[in-house]
Amino acid sequence: MSDPYETTEQHLDRLLRQALNSFDLPDSTVERLGTALAHSSTLHSSHHSAEVHRETYRHTYLLTDGSALSLWELVHGGGRDAPTAREHELYDDEADAHVAAARVTGAPSDAPAFAEEVPVTDMDALNALMAAPARPHPRMYAPDNSADHARRVLRRAENPDRPGRSTARLLQSAFAHHITQIFGRQFRVGDHDAGFTLYEHAFLLLDGTETSLWEVEHTATEDGRHMCEVYTDEQTARDAMEHRTRIC
Repeated sequence: MSDPYETTEQHLDRLLRQALNSFDLPDSTVERLGTALAHSSTLHSSHHSAEVHRETYRHTYLLTDGSALSLWELVHGGGRDAPTAREHELYDDEADAHVAAARVTGAPSDAPAFAEEVPVTDMDALNALMAAPARPHPRMYAPDNSADHARRVLRRAENPDRPGRSTARLLQSAFAHHITQIFGRQFRVGDHDAGFTLYEHAFLLLDGTETSLWEVEHTATEDGRHMCEVYTDEQTARDAMEHRTRIC
């Protein structure tokens, strides 16, 4: 729980001391945070079950140059039946926080989980995967280390047909990006529960053009582990999700 009377400097110092992975934050991010004038913290999402408690917080800082910078804090520990000390992790990239939250809860969607869900058949799952996406909100590009964000997305892709060097070179000129969750659903596939989340990472390039990476996060693996796949177009990403539901 945040102390309403602590200063921004005290707040940031506490986050960095608590986080197990604070040394993974880029030096440039830590240096910019050193100029923070004010901060605001909000609960982004939470998951509570008998096995695990997890909350994700967004901490936004106003810097002396007038810009804003956000840190994503993941707090997790044992659930109702196994209380343990809480552990803290920090990320300067929203997508990395989503991946970490999925690792903790065993589900690819960083959205509130409900204790009971209506059973979904394989056909229902396939229909949901291939359904037309909702009308997207207007993109609000954020100039925030976008080329590095693209590099991280490509780095965590495990599919053999992931984008290659030409895409990586193109995205080196990205200076702003916007992340949209297109699809997210958990259901039973075969003899185990699986989940899929589809994200569009849209990038604005220096020449004024736009391009996107489509990231599929899922647990449709033989051992149920979390896996990321990345594609250069939405239809290929959706085809990959459909294929995964058929081979589980």
